[in-house]
Amino acid sequence: MTAPLKILEVQASARGTGSISRELTADLIAALEDRHGDVDITRRDLAQGLPYVDEAWVGANFTPDEDRTSTHRQILSRSDDLVAELATADVLVIGAPIYNFSVPAVLKAWIDMICRARLTFRYTDTGVEGLLDGKKAYVVVPSGGVPVGSPADFATPYLRHALGFVGITDVEFIGAQGADRGNDNALDAARAKIAELVHLAPQAA
Repeated sequence: MTAPLKILEVQASARGTGSISRELTADLIAALEDRHGDVDITRRDLAQGLPYVDEAWVGANFTPDEDRTSTHRQILSRSDDLVAELATADVLVIGAPIYNFSVPAVLKAWIDMICRARLTFRYTDTGVEGLLDGKKAYVVVPSGGVPVGSPADFATPYLRHALGFVGITDVEFIGAQGADRGNDNALDAARAKIAELVHLAPQAA
């Protein structure tokens, strides 16, 4: 029996109703379901909040695992959960609207929580090695006046680098500039891109 395709959906939009990124990620996941059939979806809505890295978190993280106290483990528990979700996923789907030329703050907080030495990356004699290789990532990037790939887009280069840092190098971006301003052409183009990318993706074994 074929194992289901494991999808982790990460939503970073502050908006619920009327969110373009949520609408398009739903379309993308539906396309993946049509393509692969049996899927197992884990949903992480960052709009519900995440802790930010602080002094206590840094201290716990830098303490060797065998020396961590129950307090250290409690401090790191949310990060551990987020890492586990990502580690078990085959496909990562991120809804990442551009806010003020970059990613929403809560998405940066998520990245801070999943970039964990010895868990998602490690240092070697030849440099950093990401430990989460073999995954596919789709990132839906609606924006107001900032085209994806333009000089003012600091969101997509950052996400490509951050995901690559933990080993996720197969990353596709789906832009939708002006979709929140009634630009139906942007939505149509994004949906066409989704259909193209998912159709070209290999089916689950």
